[in-house]
Amino acid sequence: MLNILILTGDAGEAQEIYYAKYRLEEEGWNVAIAALEKRTFLSVVHDFDPGCDTYVERPGYLVKADVGIDDVRPEDYHALVLPGGRAPEYLRNRPKAVAIVRHFVEAGKPIAANCHGPLLLLVTGGVAGRKMASYPELEPDLRAAGVEFVNKDVVVDGPLVTVRGWPDNGPWMREFVKILRKTEQR
Repeated sequence: MLNILILTGDAGEAQEIYYAKYRLEEEGWNVAIAALEKRTFLSVVHDFDPGCDTYVERPGYLVKADVGIDDVRPEDYHALVLPGGRAPEYLRNRPKAVAIVRHFVEAGKPIAANCHGPLLLLVTGGVAGRKMASYPELEPDLRAAGVEFVNKDVVVDGPLVTVRGWPDNGPWMREFVKILRKTEQR
């Protein structure tokens, strides 16, 4: 049975957190949500309102973190999920969060990143030369890190699955589950 870690926190995108959690649990895998602290935090919902130049943000669901990042042992997990929202913006400035993500990158373990989630991959320094999708406004950040930005619903590069945002949740988890099933068979 696979153990999967979702790394997020305050202002993480609700649809990306819960869709991944429930889809992966549906496969029978254990899913743990990690945040800065083991507590309940508030997710957000992003949407695209007519007349707005970018997305809008509204309060989302309460999410219970199963573990605080200081207690995460990344070697205990087979795969990592990085939802978007604003959580990746502050997590990328937390050395322990970066160390967790770096473990998965360096070990070549499966990683699924959505929307702003790739920001956490960029700070590891280990994704240069990879192909990735992200929220399109992050294209300059990806290119500056040596990543080839691809603006499509899902990009698979080895064990890495990335998408632009919650509207791509279906392709995101479809491709990630394929990789995880192969991982489980090993």
